[in-house]
Amino acid sequence: MNIALEDKKIKDIKSDIEIVLVIDNNQKHKWVKDTKELKIQNFSAKEGESIIIDSRLYIGVDSFEHDDIRISCANAIKILRDKNYKSAKVGLYLNGCTSKYVRAMVDGFVLGAYSFDKYKSEKIDAKLKNITISNSEYSDKKFNLQEAKDAVKKAIIVSNSTNLTRDIVNTTPEDLTPIAMSKLAKKIAKENGYECIIEDEKYLEQNGMGAMLAVSRASVHKPRLIHLAYKPKKAIAKITLVGKGLTYDSGGLSLKPSDYMVTMKSDKSGGSAVLGIMNAVKELNLPIEVHGIIGAVENMIGGNAYKPDDILIAKNGKSIEIRNTDAEGRLVLADCLVYAQERVEADYIFDIATLTGACVVALGEYTTGIMGHSNALKHKMTKAARSSGELVGTLSFNKYLKKTIKSQIADICNISSTRYGGAITAGMFLDNFIKDKNRDKWLHLDIAGPAYVEKAWGYNPYGASGAGVRMVLKFMEQLTQEG
Repeated sequence: MNIALEDKKIKDIKSDIEIVLVIDNNQKHKWVKDTKELKIQNFSAKEGESIIIDSRLYIGVDSFEHDDIRISCANAIKILRDKNYKSAKVGLYLNGCTSKYVRAMVDGFVLGAYSFDKYKSEKIDAKLKNITISNSEYSDKKFNLQEAKDAVKKAIIVSNSTNLTRDIVNTTPEDLTPIAMSKLAKKIAKENGYECIIEDEKYLEQNGMGAMLAVSRASVHKPRLIHLAYKPKKAIAKITLVGKGLTYDSGGLSLKPSDYMVTMKSDKSGGSAVLGIMNAVKELNLPIEVHGIIGAVENMIGGNAYKPDDILIAKNGKSIEIRNTDAEGRLVLADCLVYAQERVEADYIFDIATLTGACVVALGEYTTGIMGHSNALKHKMTKAARSSGELVGTLSFNKYLKKTIKSQIADICNISSTRYGGAITAGMFLDNFIKDKNRDKWLHLDIAGPAYVEKAWGYNPYGASGAGVRMVLKFMEQLTQEG
């Protein structure tokens, strides 16, 4: 689907249908042409409500909030996808920052158009090929045309990378193994001219990465440590991203209940988000050095599987008592975080992971949990997330919970001795693998809730949402604005 902004009034643009947003139930807006017919049809303009009159698709929008605009544009695409229209046009709806609102519209169109039919015998043939955005600004807000065009371009880049992340997560564990994930990373690196390092199980053993290595032991699919690096000239900052890439998680010998094994292809969502982010940073021309590091592993059962009661030695020398093999993602991240800090002196370190069901209990299915030591950094990421449209909540570290991951026979235990606060104790486990000098540079993003949901929500489809991509890229963009 092609999306472009043209310097033309909407009446001068030819298309099969016009998309009209009816905002805040105000059907008296000058751009609403069919007020009598809408009244006859009892159109209330609530979110999700729509009606086609002649060559206009009217879409209800709750408010001028940019995420409501994003949702409404996604709803429009979902409706038109099943029709025979080949082209559509739409005006601009601004209520503040031009870039924010234009990007929200384009985000909605691109994210709403997403479908995953890789494994279907009959593919979806979307007939809508072109959307033209007019320079008609319905709220009489002044705007810069070039700024609006730049916003369209950036939104397409970010949303396409979000959709790429969705594709990776939705791909089955048989097709997306650790080695397949490393090949995909190589492809992204080659297309963008990135440095690319792929390390195998021999490297893990030789370099003391005993935690990550143990998780992979029972799988026929060998682990891979993936490291991509984007190094632009005159970078204003350096960011390291560490992603949990569990291509499948059976729970290991602490076997998951059968119902919980379905959707565990989604346990690679953190690593997939890192690939999605790396896919976009160069195209966005961000003056930030970015390192993407992924622990790609499969957690299976077998005679050589790691076991509860095992003691593992992580890359920084810390010993870990295993009391549950289904708390495996933190083991992979522990070694990858140590590796990341040894390799890169970063200004910011973010790990992204579907780490705990406890985070879903705490914040719900749709919200990412943010943890870390620096309130200022948490605030920055929260601001970026909200601007991008992603939902986040902050979970605070608690010194009284620290003792619950203490082990009597090792340095630390991989699960807490209490059933409560599991998302926080998992984050505090990871804190043991962050150097003191980096504590205020680090954030842990638990995307267990929004990464994969088995029902459509907002502009997100059934399955993968691409959680983490938009918020981290927006964080980077905000860094460039500060500079």
